[in-house]
Amino acid sequence: MPIADAACMSQPRIVALLLAAVCLLNETGMLAANSDRPHLDSLARAARDANASSRIIVRYRPGAGPRMRTLMASGRKLRSLAADPTVAGISTDVVIRATGAGLSPAFSSLLPSADVQQLRRTLGLGALPLGGRGVGIAVVDSGIAPMPDLAGRITAFYDFTAGGIPTFPSDQYGHGTHVAGLIAGSGALSAGAYPGIAPEGRLIGLKVLDANGAGYTSDVIAAIEFATDHRASLGIDVINLSLGHPVLESAATDPLVQAVERAAAAGIVVVASAGNFGESRDTFRAGFGGISSPGNAPSALTVGAIRTNATVQRADDVVPSFSSRGPTWFDGNIKPDIVAPGVSLIATSHPGSTLALRAKATTGYLSLSGTSMASAVAAGVVALMIEANRLDHGHTRLTPNTVKMLLQYSAVAVGAPSNTAELIEGAGGINAAGAIGLARAIDPSTQVGGHWLEHGITPATRIAGTLLPWTRRVTWGDRLVVGEVVSRKESAWSARGLWGAVLGWSPDTWVTNSTVLASFVEWSSQVVKRNKPVMALGDDHIVWGNVDEEDAVWGSCSAAEGDHIVWGNCGEHIVWGNTVTQGTR
Repeated sequence: MPIADAACMSQPRIVALLLAAVCLLNETGMLAANSDRPHLDSLARAARDANASSRIIVRYRPGAGPRMRTLMASGRKLRSLAADPTVAGISTDVVIRATGAGLSPAFSSLLPSADVQQLRRTLGLGALPLGGRGVGIAVVDSGIAPMPDLAGRITAFYDFTAGGIPTFPSDQYGHGTHVAGLIAGSGALSAGAYPGIAPEGRLIGLKVLDANGAGYTSDVIAAIEFATDHRASLGIDVINLSLGHPVLESAATDPLVQAVERAAAAGIVVVASAGNFGESRDTFRAGFGGISSPGNAPSALTVGAIRTNATVQRADDVVPSFSSRGPTWFDGNIKPDIVAPGVSLIATSHPGSTLALRAKATTGYLSLSGTSMASAVAAGVVALMIEANRLDHGHTRLTPNTVKMLLQYSAVAVGAPSNTAELIEGAGGINAAGAIGLARAIDPSTQVGGHWLEHGITPATRIAGTLLPWTRRVTWGDRLVVGEVVSRKESAWSARGLWGAVLGWSPDTWVTNSTVLASFVEWSSQVVKRNKPVMALGDDHIVWGNVDEEDAVWGSCSAAEGDHIVWGNCGEHIVWGNTVTQGTR
């Protein structure tokens, strides 16, 4: 993919003192800053106004690489740097953390007597003969330890906390190994009791977090850019991002989001955790607007968590309170895209890692909870979808948009109907069997506008003896779209289609994008504040009520419509409640 400045091709960022610079790309369909005035995120503005030092990420205009090196080498102050005409935007190089929410009690020397295939069975996989063979999954995390469950399948490893050097696989924190085990663990150390979702998948380790599960956003960007640039040589089909930080700016100017969008445009399915900010740490009550970055990236498959209550059946599944709810901060898009099991999941982890030592876990396995785990489960399912499609249709690639659409369309409802379901669970609970069946049923080589289903599908999946209907809903930007969206290959499912963008879908336009809205709930210090009215962008964008599940109006409506949340201009952009945008195919 061409980039704005050739000097950035081999080294996507430049560090001088406390400054880090990354390239600003202007590819068609990408997110980019268009204003002549540099954009600063909320923390960068505060640092500028306080004349304080800060690690920052600078996005500069095409061809400005040499000038940027000179400016940074001269130790230019943030205020003067922000005024430079070649600077397009400045973002804080904030600390980013793993999104595992907590540990279960320590294991004894005897492994728990759980159902040996429970996770696979609740996903509808059963004895499905797929393992993700030939599919490459890049795990951008704290590293991957070469545990027996992962033996022979860590095909490359790079440490971006040390500048992106190739090195021997390692993981001092333990989170990345657990994530890798959920994605592709063989279960070898447990005699097959705790396998991952795609136990034959290839793993590419990209270490960005330290022994405490923290790292810099610039290192994550560098890892994503590296994976994008080396997609073909390393065979990367999927990137898993089980990490995040609070959203400080719109997705249109967030450099981490832009890196995700470039990876998706290159054909990589980027799976991101939604975040663990679904409840206030003060009141422990649920709140909205806590999707973290890069989970707010439009083209990412953003995954929230499900608590399965240790059963295979889906009727008792619930979304735990820690799982972040939408809409996305600043942009007002519907997230998460989907939810997946993410509570008390067992996978491999090095006994000497920080997490294992904290839990006093000595068996080589660890039980963790969080949207990190849910993201890993979804990444494993994506690997199986890619494998299934390749088996039936050769090596024509499923695009990231297609993968997300198939997962959403085949999802199953979680819990009782709710007026805010799309903000809590997206399209619904992940249904691996249904998504894999759809991936086999479509031919990706079909021309846009053509009918790509090779055979009929039954929009329901039998799990634990119960036939579960698919939700058949797709959350497109700020819209909920229902109908037979899966039958034709549309431009929306191409690699270059930005998820949620304005599209004209023939023969009738049935997906549009509303005006970008403002902040919806107050976000401060990684806590969703509740129980007070919030006002943004003047009288046209007021959130009335206590910002809870049954009492809020989003957008410019003057009153709530019954018990239903309304978002956008009354009658035009109602995305849940009694009215949805209907797909006609």
